[in-house]
Amino acid sequence: MTRLPARRALVTLALALAARPLAAQDATADAQRLVGALLGDTPLLRDLAWLTDRIGGRATGSPANARAVAWALDAFREAGVPARTERFRMPSLWLERSASAVIAGPGIRFAPRVASMPYSVATPPSGTTAPLVDAGPGADADFARLGAAARGAYLLVEQPELTDIDGLFREYNATTLIEGRARAAGALGVVYMSSRPNDLLYRHNVAVREDNRSPMLVMESDGARRALRLLRQGVPLTLTATIALETGGPYDAENVIGEIRGSTRPDEVVLIGAHLDSWDLGDGALDNGANAALVLDVARQVARLGLRPARTIRFALWNGEEQEMVGSAGYVERHAGELDRHAMTASFDIGCGRISGFFTNGRADLVALVDRALEPVAGLGPFQQVNAPVVGTDNFDFMLAGVPNLVANQEPASYGPNYHARSDTFDKCDPRQLRLNAAVAAALTWRFANDLPRLPRHGRAEVEELMRTTDLPQQMKDFNLWGEWERGTRGARR
Repeated sequence: MTRLPARRALVTLALALAARPLAAQDATADAQRLVGALLGDTPLLRDLAWLTDRIGGRATGSPANARAVAWALDAFREAGVPARTERFRMPSLWLERSASAVIAGPGIRFAPRVASMPYSVATPPSGTTAPLVDAGPGADADFARLGAAARGAYLLVEQPELTDIDGLFREYNATTLIEGRARAAGALGVVYMSSRPNDLLYRHNVAVREDNRSPMLVMESDGARRALRLLRQGVPLTLTATIALETGGPYDAENVIGEIRGSTRPDEVVLIGAHLDSWDLGDGALDNGANAALVLDVARQVARLGLRPARTIRFALWNGEEQEMVGSAGYVERHAGELDRHAMTASFDIGCGRISGFFTNGRADLVALVDRALEPVAGLGPFQQVNAPVVGTDNFDFMLAGVPNLVANQEPASYGPNYHARSDTFDKCDPRQLRLNAAVAAALTWRFANDLPRLPRHGRAEVEELMRTTDLPQQMKDFNLWGEWERGTRGARR
């Protein structure tokens, strides 16, 4: 299907309106007004620039994150959208203050750049020195080759260059297994060769999160390759790692919730959200300032046009997403009594690539509704819905609670190589595509808030059936979330 320009799509839609029932015409016409507004000159890019250039990386628990919360609250209110913060409990605080490394051997000494991985432990101020050994790609065969040499050593793990989102998920899966092998082998710590070009550093969570007891690092690729060449020539090397952290026990953090109350069904809720937090090496543009600005701009244009949805629309800017979606989990817990009346929740979290459809997360009954919701922006398609569960963003706890939930499926664009990296900056986002994505999000939101039926919430039996028939359990294990489901601390309990 040839993609229509946005203006031509508006004309095509107008010609089709007369054939629709009156209620559908009204909802579609209002959706088209909203789409037109979002394709115009709005503060969308100004908001993204403020988040990235003025505030920068916004790790939950940091002063920058607190500034982002205050900014978002003010931005909603200035847009005429009532807004509030909602507290939730973060299980632990982890912020890097500094990280450095020195590699030494016979007549050799160099200091490659490193970044500590979230949930790494700190070292003494003088650092921790241990043998550095070649762990290859960290497969079972590599650990068998190392044998006793892995015990008490830093393991240098070689990684292929990351080029796309599929590679990102392969990397997540691989590191979960590697870290398990390293613990079993008694390694002191793991050092990953950066998978990004141009010596970029990034942050990935240690797979076991707060249970980790080891120093964990990502090392610039050129320095790691130099060390691997020396090790493979038989040169013995040591690594001295020095990691300074700010850590602590549970603390309170805040989500920001904007709300436009429904006119005829105010107790029913449509929720769209994006996470406000980001890791701090970069400025958090693709992950996920762009989509936080998108959610804010949809709210702003609904208010500016004076549109009144039938259902209440909530606009959520989540925190704690980078630490296993704790903020959206907090919302699900806080609003447990309302979840039966949530008609739809949607998460936007894959940068600025074109929205090609939505993951419906095992809810086959959502597919046709999403198709209908996107009719006002058909010219921005084609759209293809994918009825498969996705773990790794803020739909997760809604999915486990049986609430109809969506995740925007986006073309990779520049997302993968810049993910959690120093290069995640304002200039990596395509401004035109971000506006088009905002129009798609607006159409989806407005149709669900007005003329689409509300689907029933699933109970635990249906969620367990989703577990049995998809790879959802394996995804949860890869993200170290399976134990929480088994213990009943996350997910539907009825």
